[in-house]
Amino acid sequence: MKVIICGAGQVGWQIARHLSGEKNDVTIVDMNGDLIRRATDALDVQGIAGHASYPDILERAGARDADMIIAATQSDEVNMVTCQVAHSIFAIPRKIARLRAESYLTAIYSELYRRDHLPIDVVISPEREVAEAALQRIAAPAAFDTEYFLGGQAQLLGIALDADCPVLKTPLRQLTDLFSTLRALVVGIRREETLFAPEPGDQLFPEDQVYVFSHVEDVNRTLEIFGKSTKKQERVVIIGGGNVGLSVAQALERNEDRVRAKVIEKDRARAETAADALERTIVLHGDGLDVSLLEEANVERADAVLALTDDDKTNLLAAVRAKLSGCPMAICLVNDPALVPLMGPLGIDAYINPRATTVSSILRHVRHGRVRNVYSIGDAEAEVIEAQVLSTSPMAGKRVQDIDFPEGALIGGVMKGDRVIRPKGDTRIEEGDVVAIFALAADVPEVERLLQVSIDFF
Repeated sequence: MKVIICGAGQVGWQIARHLSGEKNDVTIVDMNGDLIRRATDALDVQGIAGHASYPDILERAGARDADMIIAATQSDEVNMVTCQVAHSIFAIPRKIARLRAESYLTAIYSELYRRDHLPIDVVISPEREVAEAALQRIAAPAAFDTEYFLGGQAQLLGIALDADCPVLKTPLRQLTDLFSTLRALVVGIRREETLFAPEPGDQLFPEDQVYVFSHVEDVNRTLEIFGKSTKKQERVVIIGGGNVGLSVAQALERNEDRVRAKVIEKDRARAETAADALERTIVLHGDGLDVSLLEEANVERADAVLALTDDDKTNLLAAVRAKLSGCPMAICLVNDPALVPLMGPLGIDAYINPRATTVSSILRHVRHGRVRNVYSIGDAEAEVIEAQVLSTSPMAGKRVQDIDFPEGALIGGVMKGDRVIRPKGDTRIEEGDVVAIFALAADVPEVERLLQVSIDFF
C-alpha cells in the first residue's frame, strides 16, 4: 500500500514507523527539513520537505498513485485543504485528517465532510480521543491502562502487580483452572521494561505489569483476583479546563453514576468558557499547583485527580502535589514518552498519551482486512487488533490451537453473534466471528496476514 503522511511530528512519526515497518511504501511530508531528515535517517521512508497542501509537493510525494493520505500537520486548515487537493486533483481513494478545533467537529456541521463538499473520509479528534481515554481511566481506577473492545463487552486492563498480589508465582495455566468461570485472560506481561506474550507455564512476579483481556461483567472480579480495589470514583478534581478537561467534565455531568467534579483552570478566559458550558460542575480560576487552591477544591476528599493541562511538567507536578495533599489517585496527561519512567517513582497511578490514542485511531482505519478497532500499547510496543473473520481468512474454520499464531501474539477474546467468550484451545473460529488479538509490534504484519481477505472479496 502506498501512503503519504503529511506532518512529521510525534503522530506522523509513529504512523510512519508502524506502516514502514510493515513494508508499506511510505512518503512523509513536512515543512521542517530537520524532521524530514530524522524520519528518513531512522525509518524506511521517503521524505519531501514542503507545504503539505501544495499540489506540486503532493505530486512529488507520489500522489498520482497513492492509496491513502493521512493529514496530521499542526494546522487543521492545512489538513483540510490537503485532503481536498488529494481528492480533486489526484483522486486519492482514502483521506484521513486530524482536526482539533471543536467548531469543525460539531455534529450539526458533519455534512461538511461529504465527498461533494470537503472530502475527508475519516476525521480524527485528538482532544476527544484523550477525553475518552481519561473517562476510561476513571471507570477502571485500579488499572494503569484500559480500552474497550467487542462492542463494549470486553475490556483490556493494564494492572501493575504489587508484592501482596494473591496470585504471584502462580502459573497462568493454573490460574485458568482455579477460576474456570472467569472470562479473563492474561495476554501480555511487561517485566523489567520488556513486553512479551506469555506462555501457559509463565508465572507472575511483583512489579510485573500485566495486560488482561476481560469480559466487562468480570472486570471487578478480575481486579480483585489481582489484588486491586474496585471502589467507584464519586469525586474528581480536574486540573486544566481546556478542550480535554472541559470534554471530560461534560461527560462526567452526563454520566448516570453522577460523578461530582471540580475544574481548576489558570487562564481566566478558559475558566469562564468552561463555567458557561458546565451546569453542575464548579470551576475554580487559579493555578493547579497552588496548595491553597487544591484545599479549596477539597482534593484530599477526592477519589481521583486528573491533570489535563497542555504542559507535561505542570501535569506531573500537579499530580504529585495532589497526592501529597491526600488524594489517593492521580492520572496525568503526558505527551513526552521520555517522562513515562518517572510515573512510578513519583507515585502517579496512570497516564494518558495523546500520541498513542491518536495513533490507535488512525491505525484503526489503515489496517487490512475487516478491522474494527486498534489500540496501541506503550510506546508502540504492541497492539490489540479487533477484526471480523471472513471466509477468506486463514483463521476461518480452525480451532485456536491449530492457528499458526506468531510467538508474540495471543487471542484475548472472541465474539460469536452478540456473545463474548474466553477463547480456549478447542474454540473454533468461524466466519463472522469477531476476534481481539494482542500482538507485539514485530508480529503485527503476520497477524494482519491471518486477518487478511483475498482480493476476490473486493
